[in-house]
Amino acid sequence: MTKPIWFTATGDSFITRNLPYRDQAFQEVSNLLHRADVRIANLETTVHDHEGYPSAQSGGTWAMSPPSVLQVMKDYGFNMIGWANNHTLDYLYGGLEATERYLNEYGFVHAGAGKNLAEAGAPRYLECEGARVALIAATSTFHPWWAAGDQRSDSIGRPGINPMRYVMTHHITEEKLADLQAIAEATDINAFNKLLIEEGFMNDPGKEIFLFGNARFMVSDHEGTTTQPHPRDLNRIVKTIEEANRRADYVIVSIHAHEMKGEAKEVAADFLPVFAKACIDAGAHAVVGHGPHLLRGIEIYNNRPIFYSLGDFVFQTEAVTSQPADFYEHYGLDHTHNVADALEAMSANYTRGLCVHKEVWESVIPLWKMQDGELLELELHPIELGFDLPVHRMGWPKLSGDTSILEGLKALSEPYGTVIEIMDGIGRVRLSR
Repeated sequence: MTKPIWFTATGDSFITRNLPYRDQAFQEVSNLLHRADVRIANLETTVHDHEGYPSAQSGGTWAMSPPSVLQVMKDYGFNMIGWANNHTLDYLYGGLEATERYLNEYGFVHAGAGKNLAEAGAPRYLECEGARVALIAATSTFHPWWAAGDQRSDSIGRPGINPMRYVMTHHITEEKLADLQAIAEATDINAFNKLLIEEGFMNDPGKEIFLFGNARFMVSDHEGTTTQPHPRDLNRIVKTIEEANRRADYVIVSIHAHEMKGEAKEVAADFLPVFAKACIDAGAHAVVGHGPHLLRGIEIYNNRPIFYSLGDFVFQTEAVTSQPADFYEHYGLDHTHNVADALEAMSANYTRGLCVHKEVWESVIPLWKMQDGELLELELHPIELGFDLPVHRMGWPKLSGDTSILEGLKALSEPYGTVIEIMDGIGRVRLSR
């Protein structure tokens, strides 16, 4: 038998502020993280000093942080970072390249983005005492051109993120499809698609699929919307897991996914459980999800944990120091306005958006122990990020005694058959072995 190894992972770190002091809250969180050998974060910001041009599209706000925030992440204890998410190319390729350079300078093992698809999708390895651990990071939430491109003999690759695309299909009755077809015939919504297909720039979707603009519709007795992992990305990531499993003792997959089931933000879209289970079937030892800025349920599949979302760990969107003109123009502002004006316009003076939802500012830090690939223990430690503080001071994690956070996660996990027992302010997942 090999030596047991402890893991921890956190949700999004949208960290834009420095922490020159190390207060009690910091020390308690850091001490908890240091109980683990493997400490994983998702970095949801670019890290540089205006070393890239702002993209025409962003992940919401344009995320840029000073390189010194990586020292804060290092002091918390993180040694592995995934950085495939919807902010990775907020500052185009210059921002991506600078972020990678600073991650290397600060000594992090990192995965999820690179100068081509091979680099972005590659497993990265952490050497621990008694174990070698691989991290593979991907995202399903991104603008299409952010996907890294593959290298060929006749063309170089394209920088970007490791993509996990999905296919969305809307299912409706024959009668409703006839109505949709009539609308399409009366308008030009499909005119450009028809031209693209005729000229060979787009594949015909086939007789069973009707395109209405960019949306796919199919006749079905059961109406609704489904999503499935794109087979090309799924097969590629599965092969990467299989390779990493031959070269490491443990493989962890990080997936950034905002997509939700209908209007239920706390429930992952259909494709995510399919993807996560395929990863574990291929040899992954855990799947760590994040993206929607709140907790989602936990599933234990083949005695390996799937965290559908760990919410936020550090969340400081209100502390960004600059935004490009596009952001101001979107809210009807001009060059006479400043970044505080823009953020207040976005949030309607902090009466809407993520800042007003308490669950965004609550999460858990899981610690789990594995030995010989088997899950032995899984603890859940609640944290809160300062919901009651002024917006410019919100966003740092501290351990919480509020068991309602665990009660909420317990309810979210029940549909997956996961039992969470709460005692002394800590959640423990009941494992059947």
